[in-house]
Amino acid sequence: MTDPTAVFAALHRAAQDAAGARLFTVTVLDRKADLVRRAYTSHPEDYPATGTKPMRSDAWSAQVIDGKRSFVANTTPEFAIYFNDHALINALGCHSALNMPVSDGDKVVGTVNVLDVEGHFTPERVAVLEALVADHKAELLAAIAKVPMENPA
Repeated sequence: MTDPTAVFAALHRAAQDAAGARLFTVTVLDRKADLVRRAYTSHPEDYPATGTKPMRSDAWSAQVIDGKRSFVANTTPEFAIYFNDHALINALGCHSALNMPVSDGDKVVGTVNVLDVEGHFTPERVAVLEALVADHKAELLAAIAKVPMENPA
């Protein structure tokens, strides 16, 4: 598969089948421009895959982007301090979040984000989803490399 959307959609289906994924997104980082773009979304009306936003610098980015470690929050208060859209996340029935970094060598180039009901991300589910991302890393990196950072025409 070479189409980024197809690659991300296949991973979304695999994550849904393996551990559940009420909301699933993939973001791509442009470190030179300090921008983040949502490249795929399971909910295009609520979370469109267009446009960019500035990268942030906080404890979340220190863990996920700089530390290359997944962020797990099993309650809204755990992620609300980092996600200013937490009310919308909750409105979609999601009260837990898992953000998994995708690294190319020594730098994170994107994240795979799975959100679901409160308490969803048990250590077992996290391990399954992290293994899934690792198993699809080559396709993910190829797809991420093809995602344009500018707004589509």
